[in-house]
Amino acid sequence: MLRLAVTTNSETFERMREPLAARGIDVGHLRAKEFALDLSTPPSDEFDVGFVYPTRPMEGGVVAARYDIPWVNTRDDVLTSRNKAGVIAALSRANIPVLRSVYVSNPTTDASLMEAIDRANFDYPVVVKPNSTTRGVGIAKAHDPDSLSGLVDHLNLVHDYRATGDKSYLVQEWLPDARDYRAMVVDGTVVGAVERRLPERARADGRWKHNVHRGADAVGVDLPETHRRLAESVAEELGIRYLGVDLLESGDRLVVSETNARPTIDDDTKYDDDFFDRLAALVEQVAKNS
Repeated sequence: MLRLAVTTNSETFERMREPLAARGIDVGHLRAKEFALDLSTPPSDEFDVGFVYPTRPMEGGVVAARYDIPWVNTRDDVLTSRNKAGVIAALSRANIPVLRSVYVSNPTTDASLMEAIDRANFDYPVVVKPNSTTRGVGIAKAHDPDSLSGLVDHLNLVHDYRATGDKSYLVQEWLPDARDYRAMVVDGTVVGAVERRLPERARADGRWKHNVHRGADAVGVDLPETHRRLAESVAEELGIRYLGVDLLESGDRLVVSETNARPTIDDDTKYDDDFFDRLAALVEQVAKNS
């Protein structure tokens, strides 16, 4: 029986344990943060393959050095997906439709930012999004040049007083009334999707972020073929085998907003019947090819 190392012990870990065990894969938790570790003592457990490389690069380097195992999603996969601007640039070069975006490498002046916004021919409002955060952290909307300038001042102030690592951010077009989808792609094939919807009360209160961690509901949907092909083309272009692809649909436009190489596994009723078959086959393939 293959032993799979999973560095999260939350929803994904619990939801995959029994289905993968039934397919000959023993899922074990490999702690990759918040530990004190005697590096001279060999690991007491063994794994054949890792699921997704740890999210913290330094701890991940330690774990990878102690466990010489292949990963379904490698360190490069995780770093590629985390760089939202890099993903947008790569997909745009490949003629895959994406949100119109301006990347801002700090520090920058108001004048250069506004000039870039003008060249991009944006209409207000625009969305300001930190380049490397997840779960909707730090995303804000600017309704005019003054409010955009104020948001930039705030970001610069935070950066001055806090060691945040990547301090760059994106300014992106706002798509009104967009439908927000997360497609799950396993080894090149869409195996299920959810639409993230805000409750009516939240919309009435002016909420607009569709992140589940911000109160949105993830509802299982059958994606149209055009949406599936788009999500699969993203995974192929990035070369990532286990990937969440976020799509926005507004009017006649369908675009990629970002990707996630550490997507949470949702309730299995929201995926195709062969989801865990395909996931198990991918794990076995990675182990076999190592």
